[in-house]
Amino acid sequence: MAQLKKMDCEIVIKTPADKFYNTFRTKSHLIPKMSNGLMIDGKLLQGDWNTVGCVRLWSYVSEGKSEMVKEILENVDDENKTMVFKVVEGQILNYYKSWRSIFNITPVGEGSLVKWTMEFEKQNENIPDPDKYISYMMCLTKNIDAYLLNA
Repeated sequence: MAQLKKMDCEIVIKTPADKFYNTFRTKSHLIPKMSNGLMIDGKLLQGDWNTVGCVRLWSYVSEGKSEMVKEILENVDDENKTMVFKVVEGQILNYYKSWRSIFNITPVGEGSLVKWTMEFEKQNENIPDPDKYISYMMCLTKNIDAYLLNA
């Protein structure tokens, strides 16, 4: 029987926590521009970009292949700089019955610690851990950090 699993990844960046968090919180529509080619496009399907319950469709490139994901912004905790996204459609669900990404950022010196927690349930026991998606989130984080430092 499949069970819910978690994988965490953390990276220290140079962008201050408030600035990086606000990029995801209030300027997520600009992420494709900041991603250096990793994120192709983002479309708002329901609600507005910054409201819990909004539905967004992202087109992105992972390991050289175009993929898409439809997500719901499930929860926001501005005080703790945490956002929760639930995937409801996309290639990732070919491998995982459920997928939730939790984004958290904390100040570290003049920079920040970005933590992504992936909660997922594999379609079956032969499905590998989602290392490619963890790598993608790390690259995306680094690219946005670089963009914000040069903006």
